[in-house]
Amino acid sequence: MIDSTTQPRSAPALLALAVVLFASVWPAMKFGLAESSPVWFATGRAGLSAVAGFALVAALGRLRLPGRWDWPIVLSIGGLQLGAYFGVCLVALEQLPAGRSALLGYTTPIWILPLAWPLLGERPRGRDLVGLLVGLTGIAVLVGPSLLDPALLTGHVLMLIGSGLWAVAILHTRGHRWHLTPLELLPWQMLVATLLLIPFALWHEPQGGIAPTPTALLPLAYVGLLAGPIASWASLSAARALPASMTSLGFLMTPVLGVIISALWLGEAIGLDMLIGGALILTGVGVTLRR
Repeated sequence: MIDSTTQPRSAPALLALAVVLFASVWPAMKFGLAESSPVWFATGRAGLSAVAGFALVAALGRLRLPGRWDWPIVLSIGGLQLGAYFGVCLVALEQLPAGRSALLGYTTPIWILPLAWPLLGERPRGRDLVGLLVGLTGIAVLVGPSLLDPALLTGHVLMLIGSGLWAVAILHTRGHRWHLTPLELLPWQMLVATLLLIPFALWHEPQGGIAPTPTALLPLAYVGLLAGPIASWASLSAARALPASMTSLGFLMTPVLGVIISALWLGEAIGLDMLIGGALILTGVGVTLRR
């Protein structure tokens, strides 16, 4: 299996694979929620991904126990980017269409700009502020129609909170001194996410669970065992072999493809607010990613 030594000629294929898998996760989760409660589904996803992650790094001969300098990033990404993000976004996905959730779920680069200033002392430049303004306008276009519907508004707000938590975790990775590689730490982070989500699921959804039916189990297996771990491995391998501009552009296509797959698979309508808001969000993200 290809690892971080991936050659450039195979890296574009890995990037494309990661984009397709990440995009397909949103409609798959939406489909699985028909017979599952959201936090338990998030817990199952994290647990299966932890198992798959440990199997993957063991197969690559890279299973390592994190040292004391690695644990802060394990807890940060496991708690914020994986545990909290999974839980919050699955609760939001119960209220929102999958395509809309994919767009809002990838607004993370927009939130990095205002957070990087107080946390890392990085002052945004003029072009950064333009990207931030355009992205926020797109978010307002998407959220606006939900202001009269409390359930939809809650879903939108939760998705944005999840993206903000992911942004905080990313900022931590930028200031972290890595000892083990991100791939070697990934299963430990998934394990932390699982351990955090279990008590939250017991508290928030004491009567919830995952139905023992194909409608629930097949999407869970796809997301937890296949799409999540393989996409994470493929994206890490591609990012270390390709120019940053190419990987940024590739991942920018993830929410676009998520909207398309959701429309084809789940029959979700793509309204004018999705087209305008989505275009503005992607433009804002694209401008900020150029940094």
